[in-house]
Amino acid sequence: MKKLIAAVVVLLALAGCSAHSGSGVEGDSNTLTVAATAIPHAEILKQVKPILAKEGVDLQIKVFADYVQPNSQVAEKNIDLNYFQTKPYLDAFNHERGTHLVIVTGVHIEPFGAYSRKYKSIDQLPDGASVTLPNDPSNNSRALLLLAKHGLITLKDPNDEMATEKDITANPKHLKFRELEAAMLPRTLDEVDLALINTNYALAAGLNPTKDALLIEDKNSPYVNYLVGREDNKDDPRVQKLAKALTSPEIKTFIEQHYHGAVLPAF
Repeated sequence: MKKLIAAVVVLLALAGCSAHSGSGVEGDSNTLTVAATAIPHAEILKQVKPILAKEGVDLQIKVFADYVQPNSQVAEKNIDLNYFQTKPYLDAFNHERGTHLVIVTGVHIEPFGAYSRKYKSIDQLPDGASVTLPNDPSNNSRALLLLAKHGLITLKDPNDEMATEKDITANPKHLKFRELEAAMLPRTLDEVDLALINTNYALAAGLNPTKDALLIEDKNSPYVNYLVGREDNKDDPRVQKLAKALTSPEIKTFIEQHYHGAVLPAF
């Protein structure tokens, strides 16, 4: 019986270790795990990996295709940090999910765009055109603000970062909106007249935002993409090393030369 109890204790101890194996900050190793979307976030992190290796930090990049799991995994302490989102999205997520994720540092801006495979100019958009938008609150508002800036709709407050379709006061072209998960939007281009697409998903779909977008945010976009963590790890030396590397001259040069304006440094 004593041997059985001892074996159970050992198994429980091993289970406890494996439960936190995804979190470098919580463990004793120098591993740091970061959740990211594939383009451009994971690509930028790959450039940072050798910089951190010289600092004694093993950066492990976990690629996700959605905007929910990266935050959930960090909040649950399965992953240390994430890099994929803007402040309005983070604020909305924290409010809706009761999480307390925090910003570590700002890295880049992805000018948000409107795309079409049917029309070469926004002026060609017909009356009653079908338009797909992201269904998460912050990106949905971002899409509406872009349309409003170019006169396709009118909003109660053209600067409201949380505007919804209920805030549309004029829709002269009688646009018909459909909301979908952000990752799905590029797939709708053959079906709809216009799709409002986040740049990371546009790039992944082979679109060139600076050439293909009929409408696009300018360099003054307030939607910076941030490295995000938790209150209990944001000041960890390894996290701060990553923040410093992400905002280094080397990474600024990489972003400028690799993305040709489709992604802009925010530092």
